[in-house]
Amino acid sequence: MIADIKKSVEQKMNKSLEALKVDLGKIRTGRAHTGLLDHVMVDYYGNPTPVNQVANVTLADARTIGVQPYEKNMVGPIEKAIRDSDLGLNPATNGEMIRVPMPMLTEERRRDLIKVVKSEGEDAKIAVRNIRRDANEQLKKLLKDKEVGEDEERRAQEDVQKLTDRFVAEIDKALQVKEADLMAV
Repeated sequence: MIADIKKSVEQKMNKSLEALKVDLGKIRTGRAHTGLLDHVMVDYYGNPTPVNQVANVTLADARTIGVQPYEKNMVGPIEKAIRDSDLGLNPATNGEMIRVPMPMLTEERRRDLIKVVKSEGEDAKIAVRNIRRDANEQLKKLLKDKEVGEDEERRAQEDVQKLTDRFVAEIDKALQVKEADLMAV
C-alpha cells in the first residue's frame, strides 16, 4: 500500500515537472523554435486545429520560423491565427510560405517574461505540494484504518517529503535555466 502511494506520488510530481518544462518551452526567448506555435489554433473547416497539424513548421534560420501549409487555401487563416495569438508575432507571407520573424526582446519584455516564468514555477510548486498533501492524507487514512503502524506511516511521510524537496529543487533549477536564457542577449 505505502509503496503504491510513493510510486503514485513520484509519477504525479514527475508529470508536474514535465508540464512546467513544456510551459517554459512556450515562453519565447530571442531565438526561434518550432514549439512556439504548438498552441496556436487555426480554424480548419470549422474546427480549431493546432497549426502544426495543418502545416509543416520548420526553422528557416535562428530567428525565423517557416510555416508551409499543406493546403494553399490555409495560408490566410494560419497567418491570421499567428498574428492574433498572444505571442506578439508578425508573420509575413510570400506565396505559399509564411515566414515568422522573431522580434528582439526589450529589457522590459524580458522582465515581464521572467515574472511569467516565476508564476509558472510557483504553480508547479503548488501542484507538487498538493500531491504531497494528498499522499499524507492517504497515509493518515491507512494509519486510522490500522492497515499500517505509526512508524511505517511516519517513515512514508518522510519519504514523501524527500520526494517533494527533490522535485521543488528540480523546479527551481528549471526556472534558473529559463531565467538565464531570457536574460541572455
